[in-house]
Amino acid sequence: MKASDTIRLAIESAVQSGTLQPGDPVDEVALAAAHSVSRTPVREAILQLQAQGLLAAAPRGGAVVAKVDIQRLFAIWEVLAELESLCAQLACDRMSDDERDTLAGLHRRAAAVVKRSDREGWQEANQAFHDCLYRGARNPYLREEILRARTLTGAYRKHAFGAIGDLDASYAQHGKLLQAIAARDAESARGLMRRHMTPGQGVRSVNDVLVNLPRELLV
Repeated sequence: MKASDTIRLAIESAVQSGTLQPGDPVDEVALAAAHSVSRTPVREAILQLQAQGLLAAAPRGGAVVAKVDIQRLFAIWEVLAELESLCAQLACDRMSDDERDTLAGLHRRAAAVVKRSDREGWQEANQAFHDCLYRGARNPYLREEILRARTLTGAYRKHAFGAIGDLDASYAQHGKLLQAIAARDAESARGLMRRHMTPGQGVRSVNDVLVNLPRELLV
């Protein structure tokens, strides 16, 4: 793997984990030192991520994690819901029995996280559940597009979940998805995932999302 690709993945990971938030600067010098390279591959990685919309040019030079305006944010969430629902449909048709068992095991283990109201733990359990579906869908391009959309909106989704999210409800939605996949009911799996991935259904919930988004994350 090229050094620029390794650095690009490291930046994406930092954004996904929340280590880098929208508006945060990307430290070229620190990245070059951490990867024992010159600043050339760092700049190549930054240019790639700017082209993808994850990073933006800073007014005084360098790059920052891109902020997303409200209109674009909801547009991306709308597309992400469709991508995830397609993934659930394909996984329903293509997952092996072992993968279905793995998905069921992930769901069972997540029950303890929900019981103790561990929101951080739920983020990890939720991602593991969805990752299992991505693999089961057998479509690496679809997975790539989903992860790009998740990375672009990850910080915003976290705050939206803090505003309207309910661990018990989300866990129950996973349970229904699991039942549909076990029954190989692709149409139901797709519809369930679309609803699961649509934040703020209804005017009141949408307002809750908007009110709880920190101003520093918005354009």
